Amino acid sequence: METAQQIYPGVNVDPQILAGTPVIAGTRVPVALVLGHLAAGDTTSAVMANYDLSEEQIRAALGYASSPRAWG
Repeated sequence: METAQQIYPGVNVDPQILAGTPVIAGTRVPVALVLGHLAAGDTTSAVMANYDLSEEQIRAALGYASSPRAWG
């Protein structure tokens, strides 16, 4: 049985959570959801409030998105 693993600081994948979609560690919030809101023009504060995330967790999503791991 596969278990959760950290693929970037603050970002995990777990086959038991959203079929292994990268999520913010300790949550079920997909990284792609956070990025989508930010790309659509939502403020960091709004995303933090809507999904009960910290600024550090938002930075983790952005860092993961900019890492080679996210694209390859």
